[in-house]
Amino acid sequence: MAGTFPNRLAIESSQLAQLRTLLQKVLPANKFYGRRLASAEISSLEDFRSRVPFTTKAELVADQREHPPFGTNLTFPINRYTRFHQTSGTESAPLRWIDDPESWKWMIGNWRRVFEAAGVTNKDRVLFAFSFGPFIGFWLAFEAATELGCLCLPAGGLSSSARLRQIIDCEATVVCCTPTYALRLAEVAKQENLDLGAAKVRLLIVAGEAGGSVPTTRQHLQHLWKGARVFDHHGMTEVGPVTFECPSMPGRLHVIEESYLAEIVDPANGRAVAAANTGELVLTTLGRVGSPVLRYRTGDLVKASTSPVCACGRSDLALEGGILSRIDDMVVVRGVNIYPSAVDEIIRQAGRVAEYRVHVDTSRALAELRIEVEPSSSNSADLKDFLEKALNRAFSMRIPVECVSPGTLPRFDLKARRWVRSA
Repeated sequence: MAGTFPNRLAIESSQLAQLRTLLQKVLPANKFYGRRLASAEISSLEDFRSRVPFTTKAELVADQREHPPFGTNLTFPINRYTRFHQTSGTESAPLRWIDDPESWKWMIGNWRRVFEAAGVTNKDRVLFAFSFGPFIGFWLAFEAATELGCLCLPAGGLSSSARLRQIIDCEATVVCCTPTYALRLAEVAKQENLDLGAAKVRLLIVAGEAGGSVPTTRQHLQHLWKGARVFDHHGMTEVGPVTFECPSMPGRLHVIEESYLAEIVDPANGRAVAAANTGELVLTTLGRVGSPVLRYRTGDLVKASTSPVCACGRSDLALEGGILSRIDDMVVVRGVNIYPSAVDEIIRQAGRVAEYRVHVDTSRALAELRIEVEPSSSNSADLKDFLEKALNRAFSMRIPVECVSPGTLPRFDLKARRWVRSA
């Protein structure tokens, strides 16, 4: 595959040309960015990075609060827009996002790149295990799959049991869901004596959480789903689908750089970090003209590969380990930075946990953690001790673990909410 993809020079040349076109369209008409930028004249990518300020979610939320319902980050008259979505609002007030048909088509094209990298073709039958609500979820994926010629199986409004029967009866070959929900479906299959070996699923395309790029989680999923490959990707309501898993290097995500200008910066000072150093992913949408974001601070922590060309032949930015964490998900406990993905990996390594919940107590001067785990089998006598020792080795501190009765902890269809904070 080497040599079939654009090199670094070609990628950056295309980005600069698209960026100039974007600014020429946006700045005269878009009040949000017209207030922030005096000129659309950009001589280089570095010029853009040095002259254009970051955009933050807080600024977008404030703009929509001051100019309801959709804010001023709109390049066209309101009657040009045909699509509405909004964020879940779990971290702050929800963001409403509307798109014109051209921008929506651009994002569908990016989702097609995800499918193509995963090896999805018109011979596949794709099941979408989510409800079609205002959360952007897999809306784009559904339309991209129809464009590819796939048979698309919507499973919104169905129980997990009904979705499993649809997967088996309709011979679905691809399932799109969160990593957590893929685990839940496997759990329900076991409870109802449904043999996933009878299914024809060859591919789980997952997103919404870091689990798809966590080695122990993906291995566990592949075991439960009888060898089906786990293929990770990520995106956001504000930017659309951004990355896809490297076909040659599982656990590595490629940014779709023909559509996004990406930067990785130090969250504290906003300066670019060197490859192999962890920083915050910053994105500019090059083709979402109707509601763009310029230098948007995503809050995602990532680490760039040091290899200029990937084993798959791509020169696009590669993120080692995928999305490592959200900045606001990190917890500092006795001076130690603890990321949810690190805890998840330790718990999944035990291999006997159906579900878990982490309690974060910040009511005292020093934050404290405790973890509830729901064993997946009766063979769990030493599970508490095993996990406490593993957590201690990883973080050099004691984190109490409690085993709870089966069915005690909540299950999730979309993003899991396993970390509970109390002040």
